[in-house]
Amino acid sequence: MKTKDNTAALYAHNILAQVRGVVVGKDTVLRQVLTAILAKGHILLEDVPGVGKTTMALAFSRVLDLDYSRVQFTPDVLPSDVTGYSIPDKSTGEMRYQKGAVVCNLFLADELNRATSRTQSALLEAMEEGQVTVDGVSHPLPRPFTVIATQNPTGAAGTQMLPDSQMDRFAVRLSLGYPNPEDEMAMVLNRQGTNPLKALKPLMSRGELAALQAEVEKTFVHEAIVKYVVALITATRSSEYITRGASPRATLAVTAMAKAAAQLHGRDFVVPDDVREVFIWTVAHRLLLSSKAEAQGKTADDVLRDILERTPAPKTR
Repeated sequence: MKTKDNTAALYAHNILAQVRGVVVGKDTVLRQVLTAILAKGHILLEDVPGVGKTTMALAFSRVLDLDYSRVQFTPDVLPSDVTGYSIPDKSTGEMRYQKGAVVCNLFLADELNRATSRTQSALLEAMEEGQVTVDGVSHPLPRPFTVIATQNPTGAAGTQMLPDSQMDRFAVRLSLGYPNPEDEMAMVLNRQGTNPLKALKPLMSRGELAALQAEVEKTFVHEAIVKYVVALITATRSSEYITRGASPRATLAVTAMAKAAAQLHGRDFVVPDDVREVFIWTVAHRLLLSSKAEAQGKTADDVLRDILERTPAPKTR
């Protein structure tokens, strides 16, 4: 199978070039976010406040021409604020659905871990099935649909951990981190007398993005590559440093992300390097480390890096 001229790779170059003008010095994270969007995955950003998480989400919504909605989560946000609710229609006497904030293309769940567990769980159906159910009636969400959720580090004031079932529904967990001094200076200079967000222009329509996602989904994955992905995931379930390994949902997520990575590299087929590229940031947040790992100061990234080194990859021509 040969490498082909690739629409995804061309679009990615132009999209990332625009977003870089707003979010300076975070090229790797921006590429990972775009990879997740093309893979129809949801993104969890874990970071301290003020490093540009909301700005980044806004930038992607503008260059991808996505209907954008944001909820700043606090303990008093209700599930109905997210999913919507039913109200009586005086003209018909029937109940009419009033859309919630999640009915959009790109939903920013800001500081999700400040919400109550009940409100957090209101997102589960939307993330997994692309719909919300209110009063027994299901309402499909627009396509494409992506959730970008932010959370402050565990232990920050007023936060609580996201449930495991919700963590497992995020394709990736990423962190922007603080900028280096040069990038922070560039950020300030870029905002003198103007807001760089206003200069962003749509580079594709929602329909074109949905078509691109469908093209990514059709990316060829050889049986040997699937066997490699399964071997990596299985290794997380037998490691002495991991109490709870990755679920089958993680296997599907790694495969989907590897397909998107292949397309961004200009290929319509997956190679082992695509799997290695996405494996750590697709799997790390799904694991529960053992006391032995904690005693030795090992992080999930450390353990997964070791698994990658010890698991033989299939040969490629």
